[in-house]
Amino acid sequence: MKIGAHVGNGAPLDEAASRGADLVQMFLSDPQSWKKPLPREDADLLIAAEIPIYVHAPYLINVGSSNNRIRIPSRKIIADTLEAAAAIEAAGVIVHGGHIDDEEDMAVGFERWRKALDSVEISVPLLIENTAGGGNAIVRQLDSYGPLWEQIGDYGVGVCLDTCHAWAAGEDLATVVDRITAVTGGIALVHCNGSRDPLGSNRDRHSNLDAGEIPLDLLIDLVRAADAPVVVETPGEGQAADIALLREGLGAG
Repeated sequence: MKIGAHVGNGAPLDEAASRGADLVQMFLSDPQSWKKPLPREDADLLIAAEIPIYVHAPYLINVGSSNNRIRIPSRKIIADTLEAAAAIEAAGVIVHGGHIDDEEDMAVGFERWRKALDSVEISVPLLIENTAGGGNAIVRQLDSYGPLWEQIGDYGVGVCLDTCHAWAAGEDLATVVDRITAVTGGIALVHCNGSRDPLGSNRDRHSNLDAGEIPLDLLIDLVRAADAPVVVETPGEGQAADIALLREGLGAG
């Protein structure tokens, strides 16, 4: 099982080495911008790297929005990010599930996801991540992956499960892997993050794995059950220790 970290996009391979990471996750553009990612000067090095590289899409993306000025640019930046990720032979692109308007039925969000993917070429696996708060978030409740997959399951998509987000949403981390696997076929990537806040808080505040509210053994059991690559998106100064904790816990099991 490969375990790595989200790192800065300046020298990702060096940062991976400094953390003892088996893989890295990075942005290819400003996460708060609609601008298209620029070609990487180190593309050849990234392609030749022995470790997988995952790309996180910008946070602004919301294909579930009823607002064309958000929904249409969201489709465009997904396409641009997939293209840029393919250029470095990335292992996957992670994108948040987004949300609908307060008065809308959740089925509208699933349909908008299908329409969005009809308009892009999925050249790299697109991994849809659960989110922490908001009753109108499309995959805040993990049971929503089932009806979402009925719409888009054949489009080259996978699940990125974030432990902090699931905890914030009040989900039972002991059962989430089985529940998601039953409706999607499996989990492609785990974001293994601690939480600074209690179960059901709706707050997305990551902590290092041994310093938060989620019991470490619960995180280790979830990672073992998911049997997927792992990214820690924890505070950077503790990422090497978090990776080591996971390795030790998994080895002990």
